[in-house]
Amino acid sequence: MAGDFTSTQPIYLQLVRRLCKQIVRGEIAVGDKLPSLREMAIQVGVNPNTVQRVYAELERIAVVETRRGQGTFVTGDHSRLRQLREELMENSVTAFLSDMREMGFAVDEILRSFKEHQASD
Repeated sequence: MAGDFTSTQPIYLQLVRRLCKQIVRGEIAVGDKLPSLREMAIQVGVNPNTVQRVYAELERIAVVETRRGQGTFVTGDHSRLRQLREELMENSVTAFLSDMREMGFAVDEILRSFKEHQASD
């Protein structure tokens, strides 16, 4: 999980997205405790203040909950996690279609290419 940050987006937002994807994929399970701020900072190679901002954002969007004296845990709210999964998919599809349109591809070309790639898998 260390490094691999781009300069196009703040590091804390990249980490938020990365953790959300791990939660949606089940790599970090419902109810799992996240590493402490310092442990996570060492793992990803960032300042602990950055991780604090990441955890605050995850809590703001109701993906994790902080329990005083115990740590930060992935929410047990399955409907919120399903909603998060849908949001991630929607964001990815929107970004993909935007990129394709910027390159001049029409929707029918995109769909044809998608179907061809799907068939070859």
